[in-house]
Amino acid sequence: MTKHEAGETVLTVDDLHKSFGGTVAVDGISFTVKKGEVFTIIGPNGAGKTTTLEMIEGLQEPDRGSVAVLGMNWAANKSQIKMVIGVQPQTSALFDLLTVEENLETFASFYDRRRPTDEILGYINMADHRNKRVKALSGGQKQRLAIGLAMISDPELIFLDEPTTGLDPQARRNIWDIVLKLKAIGKTTILTTHYMEEADKLSDRVCIVDQGRIVALDTPKALIGRLTKEREIHLTFTGGDEHASLAEHIALNNAAVTRVKRSGDHLVVWSLQPEETLYQLFGFTSQQSIGVEQVSIREMSLEDVFIAFTGKEWRD
Repeated sequence: MTKHEAGETVLTVDDLHKSFGGTVAVDGISFTVKKGEVFTIIGPNGAGKTTTLEMIEGLQEPDRGSVAVLGMNWAANKSQIKMVIGVQPQTSALFDLLTVEENLETFASFYDRRRPTDEILGYINMADHRNKRVKALSGGQKQRLAIGLAMISDPELIFLDEPTTGLDPQARRNIWDIVLKLKAIGKTTILTTHYMEEADKLSDRVCIVDQGRIVALDTPKALIGRLTKEREIHLTFTGGDEHASLAEHIALNNAAVTRVKRSGDHLVVWSLQPEETLYQLFGFTSQQSIGVEQVSIREMSLEDVFIAFTGKEWRD
């Protein structure tokens, strides 16, 4: 098999459809993934994420459409594809009475090629736990081992299905470190997640799926940029309502300001040029000896994008 270069297409998903009875789960999903990308699929529950992933992994057969992995398709190249993809097993797939190292060795025996066990233990930061039985591991350690099992065959393409769900913030960041290590060694990762911050931090591109269709697909920065160039400026004044009212009047006369909302001593200003607007406001407050207790600029986020494109509030 030829070595695939960075930037080359390693996965092509074309017009996938899947229904269960009268329920349409996936309705014409298409995308490509380049070598070395972290490609994240997000969407509300029931959006079709898992069904899409299972069709790509060969676990479900599409009603219509095709999947090509490194130029191969499941109908003709099933055995070969299994050797070049890594799928994070669910926790229940781990052997509870075997050690971390024994689990890795067992999974390695299923494949024609492998990465050294010591190397995998280093990537998942589990070298100190190599002789610990799985049943004694924490939830985060089990998830790291599950990712190690997906890596053991040295695959070109790795699938991680919500790997941080249910983990505490520190354990979640340990998983993030592994994903970034995978990227550093040139692996391609398909990730699904329930966490917007995770998608923003890790992804080269984000694919938002809703009701079985792709509603947006781009880099996190580009998706956020599509919404609006406005930024929210929040100010709280020590002098109370009166000073907030004076600042409101100044803000309304700034050409970059699109709208203003005042509530007591708190002022929210939406501006296309927040730095310029703040410069003018601080010039005014300084001249008038008006005290500003708090100030912040709220940047748009992937959560804003998600709500804009799906009309749904995001819930972790």
